[in-house]
Amino acid sequence: MISPFLRRLQSNPLPVILFTIFIDMLGVGILIPVIPQLLANPHSSEFLLPAGFSLATGYILLGFLTAIFPIAQFFATPILGQLSDTFGRRKLLAISIIGTSLSYVVFAFGIITKNLPLLFISRGFDGITGGNIAVAQAAVADITKPENRAKNFGLIGAAFGFGFIIGPYIGGKLSDPAVVQWFSASTPFWFAAILSFLNFISILLFFPETRTLVSQKLNINWTQAFQNIWRAFQIPNLRPIFATMFLFNGGFTFYTTFFSVFLITKFAFTQGNIGDYFAYIGIWIALVQAVITRLVAKRMSEYNVLRITIAANGLLMFSYLFITSSWQLYWIAPFFALFIGLTMANSTALISKSASADIQGEVLGINASVQALAQSIPPIIAGYLASSVNAIAPVIVAGIVMLSAAGVFMVWYRPVRTY
Repeated sequence: MISPFLRRLQSNPLPVILFTIFIDMLGVGILIPVIPQLLANPHSSEFLLPAGFSLATGYILLGFLTAIFPIAQFFATPILGQLSDTFGRRKLLAISIIGTSLSYVVFAFGIITKNLPLLFISRGFDGITGGNIAVAQAAVADITKPENRAKNFGLIGAAFGFGFIIGPYIGGKLSDPAVVQWFSASTPFWFAAILSFLNFISILLFFPETRTLVSQKLNINWTQAFQNIWRAFQIPNLRPIFATMFLFNGGFTFYTTFFSVFLITKFAFTQGNIGDYFAYIGIWIALVQAVITRLVAKRMSEYNVLRITIAANGLLMFSYLFITSSWQLYWIAPFFALFIGLTMANSTALISKSASADIQGEVLGINASVQALAQSIPPIIAGYLASSVNAIAPVIVAGIVMLSAAGVFMVWYRPVRTY
């Protein structure tokens, strides 16, 4: 006999979908304080590079290891979305989530055995299975009435944000032997693997198939990711927005890839310190999106907000050149969160408003592909920059690229009638 609790979950699978998205983002966040210790901190007991390899090599490997996930996700996300149209959301979510759990196990083994190829295999495999965000979003669309979609997609954003806040904190604490003696760099990944497996069980138990009209014909467009990028520049009123956000997300990826390394080299941050700092930023971003974004929206259009915040993000990157003490980082964080939070919220809103109602799904898919591509290239470049200049160089380049995004937006974009 089905319990009332189980019956409620099966009638409303949204909590399971949100948990899936939270776990995806948690895994991304866990990496932030841990990976630099493996490849970019020779003073760490978890440093994996064998003797004879230079720190510059570690920086380059860090860039490639960071890049492999979004590269795989770029290719996989549209394909998983199409497969879910044929085989249903439930099967694809279950398969992709158990794949994510296995990828964390492989990563943990890679750390324990000091096997670098296993780390790359794990991140590439997780990039493929982590493309389930498209399936999760499709499932939300399946179960949501049109008038409630904005609210439910807002909950997806909240799950993303919460995962980003909790992920670095958990990664920092669970990998720090100063917290518990037997903790190590592999511990957060065992934890994430267990959570992902519980998520897999929740899909089997509580998630009914949401796509009622499942196609019987398998028709996969394997080049959909590239077509999305091409299509991004074929819609006239969206072309400048996509170009702007490609540059902005690229700049933001330069920052996130090597800022942890900057914290290690400049202020000797441990993984726990790094986790605390990124969680602190995440809390501010959540506050901005929950409160300040709504207040600003009542007074300014998305266009006017982005004209200010994209440029402000770029200029703020240069402030890191002048800080001399770690406490100054905590004064910069609220402004960073303010500008990042407002940029993220208003760019998505402007993209949606600039597209007609009949291509909303296509436009959001294109936006996801543009973001994935923007996150794929900078880590590799950043690795070579850090190895040939220093650890702060990628952060400075982040500022330059963000300012370029602001220039493209102000010169090229013109407000148009929205639908």
